[in-house]
This record gives sequence, C-alpha cells and structure tokens, in this order.
Amino acid sequence: MNIRAVAIGSALVVVAALAAATLIGPGTGISAPDGAPPRLIAVSGLGEVKTRPDMATISTGVVSEAATAKEALAKNNAAMAAVIAALKNAGVAEDDIQTSDFSVSPKYPPYQPNQTTAPRIVGYTVSNQVTAKVKDLAKLGGILDTLVQSGSNQINGIAFGVDEPKAQLDEARKKAVADARARAELYAEAAGVSLGKVIQISESTAVMPPVPMYRREAAMAADSSVPIAAGTQMVSATVSITFEIQ
Repeated sequence: MNIRAVAIGSALVVVAALAAATLIGPGTGISAPDGAPPRLIAVSGLGEVKTRPDMATISTGVVSEAATAKEALAKNNAAMAAVIAALKNAGVAEDDIQTSDFSVSPKYPPYQPNQTTAPRIVGYTVSNQVTAKVKDLAKLGGILDTLVQSGSNQINGIAFGVDEPKAQLDEARKKAVADARARAELYAEAAGVSLGKVIQISESTAVMPPVPMYRREAAMAADSSVPIAAGTQMVSATVSITFEIQ
C-alpha cells in the first residue's frame, strides 16, 4: 500500500470535517426544513339574533271516508275546493298555497284474533293536505277558524318564521365573527402568543329554525277566532375562522 497516498487522504478528511464544523458554528441548531406547516389557531364563533316572526305556515287539509274510493274522492274534492277558496278569500295569495300530501287508502274492519280469512275492505279514506303561508299574523286566528268552518277537519301544525330574514342573518353572521375573534384572542393570550392575519373564514351554518305549534284537531276550534301567540324566534349563524400565530 502507498503510505503517502493514505496520509494525503486522511488529511483531506480532517480538513473537510473542520470546514463543516466552521460552517455550523458552535451552539448553532439545525433550522426547520423548508415547507414546514405554519403556526395557526382555528376557532368557531356563534352569533344569535332574537326577532319576532312576521309570517306563519299552516298545514291543513281534509280527510274523507266513504264506501268506495270514488265516493271518498268526490267528497274530498268538494271539501278541499271549499278550503282553498276560504284561504284565498282570507287574503292568502294563490302562490302561497301548495299541495303537500295526497293519499287514497283502504279501510279494514278491526282485527279479530281468531280470524282465518283475509280481511275485507270496508271503505276508503282520502286525505288531501296543503300548506299555506300567512304573511299577516293579525289574520292568523281568524283564518284558522275560517278553515274549520269551510270544511277542514285536520290542522297538522303551524310554523312561525320571518319572511325576509336576510337582515337578521347578516347581523347574526357579524356577531359570529366577533365571537370567533374574541375566542381566538383569549386562547392566544393564554398561550403567550399574538394573533396574526386571518387565513380562512367559512360559514358552518346560518339557520332560522321554525317555531312550531303542536297539532290541533280542527274539531277543537272555538266559535271565535283561535287565540295565537307567535312569541319570538332565534336566528343564528356559526363561522369557523383560522388565524395565523405571530
């Protein structure tokens, strides 16, 4: 082996090692690689606005029974025509009246435990339901009474709402953003950091759930207008915001 060549090679290794040590420097840590994820804080915020409903949606209709399907349908058609006419006469616009359910079903006698033959059909039931939007709540009680008097024998429910909720929803969204920022600032202060710029904002929900009244059988209606309490309604929005941490 060439001793001189080995010595020269060893010297080059030592020089390279010294050069690397000089570049790194004493006490110098290795920096994070490029492309490391940024430091972020993500929070959600809720905004709520209480408002009074200005409209109501009624689900109403007629259930008719007869020995044959044809007779039941004829009875139901006549009764529903009177109900729809009553709604229009009470000031409900035609565009605000919509059929929501229609069915024809057979009727059977009560079940007998010892019965050995298939039950026979003893009649038919026809049901026709509509939903109607009442945009003047002052007329709602009178309309309910009118519906019963015109032939409606089923009122399945009333849902109160806001006809044009954009202003309330926008206010709720502003409150949701303010709530999210307040939460982010609280977390940042607790962690000893500062909030940076907003990275992302997304709306999770913006809802105005209806305020329902429970089902009322039409036969329970009084002779005078039905008393109605609309109460208040909550409009809410939820947002998610991601902030950069400084």
